[in-house]
Amino acid sequence: CPVALAPENSSVAMPPPADIVKVAIEWPGAFPKLMEIDQKKPLSSIIKEVCDGWSLPNHDQFALQHADSSNFYITEKNRNEIKNGAILRLTTSPAQNAQQLHERIQSSSMDAKLEALKDLANYSRDVTFAQEFINLDGISLLTQMVESGTERYQKLQKIMKPCFGDMLSFTLTAFVELMDHGIVSWDTFSVAFIKKIASYVNKFASDISILQRSLAILESMVLNSHDLYQKVAQEITIGQLIPHLQGTDQEIQTYTIAVINALFLKAPDDKRQEMANILAQKQLRSIILTHVIRAQRAINNEMAHQLYVLQVLTFNLLEDRMMTKMDPQDQAQRDIIFELRRIAFDAESEPNNSSGSIEKRKSMYTRDYKKLGFINHVNPAMDFTQTPPGMLALDNMLYFAKHHQDAYIRIVLENSSREDKHECPFGRSSIELTKMLCEILKVGELPSETCNDFHPMFFTHDRSFEEFFCICIQLLNKTWKEMRATSEDFNKARKRLGFSFPFLCCQPQVMQVVKEQIMRALTTKPSSLDQFKSKLQNLSYTEILKIRQSERMNQEDFQSRPILELKEKIQPEILELIKQQRLNRLVEGTCFRKLNSRRRQDKFWYCRLSPNHKVLHYGDLEESPQGEVPHDSLQDKLPVADIKAVVTGKDCPHMKEKGALKQNKEVLELAFSILYDSSGQLNFIAPDKHEYCVWTDGLNALLGKDMLSDLTRNDLDTLLSMEIKLRLLDLENIQIPDAPPPIPKEPSNYDFVYDCN
Repeated sequence: CPVALAPENSSVAMPPPADIVKVAIEWPGAFPKLMEIDQKKPLSSIIKEVCDGWSLPNHDQFALQHADSSNFYITEKNRNEIKNGAILRLTTSPAQNAQQLHERIQSSSMDAKLEALKDLANYSRDVTFAQEFINLDGISLLTQMVESGTERYQKLQKIMKPCFGDMLSFTLTAFVELMDHGIVSWDTFSVAFIKKIASYVNKFASDISILQRSLAILESMVLNSHDLYQKVAQEITIGQLIPHLQGTDQEIQTYTIAVINALFLKAPDDKRQEMANILAQKQLRSIILTHVIRAQRAINNEMAHQLYVLQVLTFNLLEDRMMTKMDPQDQAQRDIIFELRRIAFDAESEPNNSSGSIEKRKSMYTRDYKKLGFINHVNPAMDFTQTPPGMLALDNMLYFAKHHQDAYIRIVLENSSREDKHECPFGRSSIELTKMLCEILKVGELPSETCNDFHPMFFTHDRSFEEFFCICIQLLNKTWKEMRATSEDFNKARKRLGFSFPFLCCQPQVMQVVKEQIMRALTTKPSSLDQFKSKLQNLSYTEILKIRQSERMNQEDFQSRPILELKEKIQPEILELIKQQRLNRLVEGTCFRKLNSRRRQDKFWYCRLSPNHKVLHYGDLEESPQGEVPHDSLQDKLPVADIKAVVTGKDCPHMKEKGALKQNKEVLELAFSILYDSSGQLNFIAPDKHEYCVWTDGLNALLGKDMLSDLTRNDLDTLLSMEIKLRLLDLENIQIPDAPPPIPKEPSNYDFVYDCN
């Protein structure tokens, strides 16, 4: 077989080698140079080649950096991020630049000093520059300027206040950016520095930039050092922070709540309740409700997260009581049970107490404890030895009895006057309900780094958990009656399953319904406890049954062979539809947050797929965008053809790093990475589970792999069910046979056929 060879002078378009990147390089006062960079060559050789092209000596004093807004230096570690068409800039080396700025910020000229600090604040975002500046003991220089330098200029503050404010703002910004890289330990700072930063929280309340950075520094100190927590806690009081919540700047309010949360989180166990009492005295809850939650503006994601953290930390104060067993010999604890009995049966039983014998009194107590619904009628204290919910259940019962006395007496007497088979035991149901509410609110668990799920209604009452319980125990009693739970039902279940107590064997059925009612009401985010109660009234047992039936009908799975064959036939079409939807969402793009130990607000980046599905465009953003970000404004590109794999969870490179954030379960569930080239990676943490599923599905679809997310399974089930129901509309109320009908015999003649010709 002859082989045709192309002539030597023919021009055949060959793809460029994978290690060659075409870029433009700028140098002030010269025309940009177009150049091909060989990624296999040492970076120093490339820089020397560029310097030689412009006849610049001492190439070791130069470096390349991105010419975009980031101005980040290019190093051997990050050079793989250079893409075709990138614009680079030849500039002084990080070491040279750091040395120059180190000298400039010590200038005696105020204008020169201000300009140098402004440049330092900008350059400090780059970890390469930061390392060089820190090597020059730059952090110590900045702290000295904060401790003593500002005092030197305080005399000038009155006549040149704007200059002084800007200088301090740039100094603190540079400090925050440098410390954010995690190169220097927070334990190295003096008490004088902490006092100075704490003083700025009061002195510069009107200067937003100084106040914001001071609060950010205090938060980081508390979160990253136990010793600094103690020092900061001595210097800053809740009373000093409260006024910043009463302002109108939501960013300052967010940083203020973040500092309060940090102090709350790092406080020793014995100090946490004390701090909670101080917060209550300062009316923190009502201030947040008035000036943050009910303010005439939308709550951004960062504020929602901080409110969620405060909510979790507040409920975690209940953990101690939740995990405390009752001591049957403790008289003070036993008195609580006596008080429950007294409130419920005082009127009818108290006259007998004085005249009856001890035996009669014990008999009467046993009878009353049975009416109260305890398992152990002789010694009810034994009912509270299980943890969770421990003593927390008894606390809730006493709160309900004292603060909602009429409802308490009504529930107890109503159930004690029923026949045994119809009673809803108040004691046992309270214990199980408390345990369930702790599970719903995740009492005792640390707050997630990504969750924004706060409930406004819990900020409307100082005893919100107890009030929550009071509403739900009345719901449980109502649902019990609606479900017509009887002792006969209990006995059947007990015999079948071998349970000791009839309530416990049927309990999951009733409690599952109550949990569903509570969860459905919570998802509507009621703004008050009264609104929550109103939502529950509309979610009766009958309504729950209707909802369940409707959901079952929507998810009905027809098992006959023709339906299964129809499903099999149309499933590829549905999967293709889901695939197109996922790819369309990738084309629209998503804003991702760059998380670190302090959840900095200004760390955002955006990623989107090109309309032809061949390139991923991505880049950093200054703030969260309002809508889609154009492709042109995203500096970096990643060809889809270069993607080698998509990994999730613990397999992601950024999840293998050390740190508390990386160990968070919810963050792990939202993490995924794109691996490309030999060592390139693009790391993501999705805003929520839905976006995680959309992106992992879309990326797998681009690579020709199956979409395996829960979202795809749910969408497939829903769309298949809808499509089948649409196709079977004409067959309503007609039974579909398992086998096709027999083919009829041929007719004796074809006279009925009409000949069109």
